[in-house]
Amino acid sequence: MVKPFEHVVRDHGAAVLRVCRALAGPVDADDVWSETFLAALRAYPRLDDGANVEAWLVTIARRKAVDLHRARGRLAVPVADVPATAASGPEPEAHDDLWEAMRALTERQRAAIAFHHLAGLPYAEVAAVVGGTEPAARRAAADGIKHLRKTLEARR
Repeated sequence: MVKPFEHVVRDHGAAVLRVCRALAGPVDADDVWSETFLAALRAYPRLDDGANVEAWLVTIARRKAVDLHRARGRLAVPVADVPATAASGPEPEAHDDLWEAMRALTERQRAAIAFHHLAGLPYAEVAAVVGGTEPAARRAAADGIKHLRKTLEARR
């Protein structure tokens, strides 16, 4: 018996949102989360009964985050005049330093951290989602965490 989709959202929504925040950033996470579950809703009737739903959802989230980054890279930013000095923006949010450190990681490290530490997937499933072997996924996550610690401790 297939669970109603609302149970899938209830059971896995928080983990998928954490992955979306890690991969797309705090500003775009909600949009990526929504796109993830819209795509999942369309494909859910075709999902195998024995499929790992959480791994399936974070795979969709990863693809939606990649789509967002690709689309942003293609957008032109029109300006009337180029300012002589940098514009002052809003005060940095509490976690801007963390997000900046996350952006400095490789995509594989960021994905391994997001899927394992935020979504709770075992390394075997992380490897299935990002590609590669379980030891490679474990190494990517460890290297990423090491880099985050070093970067964040240097800023204190």
